[in-house]
Amino acid sequence: MSLDERFNQAAEDVKNLKSKPSDSDLLELYALFKQATVGDVNTSRPGLLDLKGKAKWDAWNERKGLAQDEAKEKYIAKVQSLIAALGKN
Repeated sequence: MSLDERFNQAAEDVKNLKSKPSDSDLLELYALFKQATVGDVNTSRPGLLDLKGKAKWDAWNERKGLAQDEAKEKYIAKVQSLIAALGKN
């Protein structure tokens, strides 16, 4: 399987976890997915009242400079660790 195929499979697998991951795990998944698919953050930081948006933006921005292929590998590894911890439907 190519890296892109494994990444796409992980993106599908994460939707079938037996229970919801923690907020910090969800933020990490979001940030790695965005870095892997878009690259460095390319939008301005959300406003003061958008707490969820700011948290997501900050998590993504922390990955700035991470190569897209490396972000895909980290995303795949994170999904595999969540499957091991939470199980899969």
